[in-house]
Amino acid sequence: MNSVNEGIEEGFARYVIGARPALRRNAFLLVGDWHAADDLVQQTLITLYRRWEHLDQHDKLSGYTRTVMVRLFLSDRRNHRWTRERLVDSTPEPEPTPAEAARIEDRIVLLDALATLSAKQRSLVYLRYWEDLSVEESARIMNCSSSTVRSSSSRALRILRERLGDLTDRQESPLSGH
Repeated sequence: MNSVNEGIEEGFARYVIGARPALRRNAFLLVGDWHAADDLVQQTLITLYRRWEHLDQHDKLSGYTRTVMVRLFLSDRRNHRWTRERLVDSTPEPEPTPAEAARIEDRIVLLDALATLSAKQRSLVYLRYWEDLSVEESARIMNCSSSTVRSSSSRALRILRERLGDLTDRQESPLSGH
């Protein structure tokens, strides 16, 4: 392998080491399952690697990577590839403490509510309220109009409010760990 390819691979490897934990958390917010999140991150990184040589400012790729991830998620949802269930004998996590259990319960309620949204609505909630992107930025990533982002976001929030009930009145949000 020549030194140019080695430099490209080293740069990509450094990017992946730094970005992968956040990518995995963000992918989980989209798909709601850690295994599927790992698959989505892998697909995102493969897509990114294929374009790596042609991308400028490798240290500032979070927006591009986010766009790739959301578009892959939406594309795969259209093809129903994320609907597989994986059955296991036991959970790999230890039993939580009572305080942790309450937070976990809140997160489960929130994730269940998010799971009832369409892939498009869930992506918009992620982009607008987790990533704190503008309507215009979200429209660009979603490849739709600003008015579609506004109306779909409004519908998604209304659905979440209905499903979450008094959980939304609590002081600490389950997503406050961001």
